[in-house]
Amino acid sequence: MTTQIRSIGDLIAVRRAAANTAATAGGSGDNTAVTGVIIDRAEIGSPQSAVLAIPYTATLAAGETLSIGYSVQEGNAANLSDAAVLAAADPVVVATGAGTVTGTFEVNVPLAGAGRYVRANFTPDLSRGATDTAALSAVLVFGGSDRLPA
Repeated sequence: MTTQIRSIGDLIAVRRAAANTAATAGGSGDNTAVTGVIIDRAEIGSPQSAVLAIPYTATLAAGETLSIGYSVQEGNAANLSDAAVLAAADPVVVATGAGTVTGTFEVNVPLAGAGRYVRANFTPDLSRGATDTAALSAVLVFGGSDRLPA
């Protein structure tokens, strides 16, 4: 058995998948889809897998929740006009209050057979009306490329 000694940074590529997003319960950003940026897999070695990571900080009242739903789209058109859903899930509870709660929602995304371009979209949903808030962003961590990422 051979052992490779490498930095994990030599084996993965991390890309910003969506802009920073703020949500206020019952108001701006709450239960509103966030459309991600289009990422060209060919530029990073055509990876065969990814992890969608959505870090969040939420301020929640006792018993209230933050849920996140997502979809990852793929296609061969640079503007994803041919987008097909590669992976998706309805909102699931990722945080329950009281107080400030932080964490990262993570989903494994197989990319074998996916088109050249991918995009991750997500929807934050706060259960309470008007007072709870959340700040979220998204990154895609790619691995399993046919060459080391640039």
